[in-house]
Amino acid sequence: MAALSYAARDSRTMLRRNLKKALRYPSLTLSVVIMPIVMLLLFNYVFGSALGTGISGLPAGNGAYIDYLAPGIILMAATSGALTTAISVCVDKTEGIVNRFRTMPISRASFLTGHVVGSVIQTMTSIALVTGVALLMGFRPDATPVEWLAAIGLLAFLTLALTWLCAGIGLVAKSVETASNIPMPLTFLPFLGSAIVPTDSMPAGLRWFAEYQPFTPVIETLRGLWLGTGIGSSAVLALAWCVGLSLVGYLWARRTFKAGSKR
Repeated sequence: MAALSYAARDSRTMLRRNLKKALRYPSLTLSVVIMPIVMLLLFNYVFGSALGTGISGLPAGNGAYIDYLAPGIILMAATSGALTTAISVCVDKTEGIVNRFRTMPISRASFLTGHVVGSVIQTMTSIALVTGVALLMGFRPDATPVEWLAAIGLLAFLTLALTWLCAGIGLVAKSVETASNIPMPLTFLPFLGSAIVPTDSMPAGLRWFAEYQPFTPVIETLRGLWLGTGIGSSAVLALAWCVGLSLVGYLWARRTFKAGSKR
């Protein structure tokens, strides 16, 4: 019990450190928010009329396309936020702060826990901002409070999974540039899913990839919760992907951190 109490105390200290650092240097967080907003504006106002016309169930023009587009771009905010974890962990590692922490009488789990929880808080804040912009642009979900809570919970779960994965990337990356480049495909993977257009409009090979990659069931589940479209098995697949990515990321990051402690 005492060990858990010390670990929780040290994790809170690390969390405060990372949140203060984010407030002191907000440029990275702002860049994570700006990219999804730019994509939202671009696809809705520039391509919305053309893309919206080809989607079954949407009227001509881009008035309703924002409802189809917003869930995918909001999810993009979650994938973009994971980048900050890889970068911040790598910065601490390359600057030698991690080695200093290892010599101190603190919980070994607190370093990663502080980074992960802090990044989840920052990313969920970014998701809230992107959602607010989408609402200003005409996004009109008809979800109940329970469905809103379920959507927020799914986004938080996915954010946690990606954050642990990127924490491992930050630990193995040799430089900050590498740490920022390796997770970059995660940011654009939703575009190879159903974020912009339905998967049934894609060529056969790309359609197969889009339907079986992790972000498509998450996007379809968010659409179902917010807009009342059919969810089917997407919710189960979305949760399965989140659980799998969380376990892989957590175990990898923990093992990598412990391996570094033995050097």
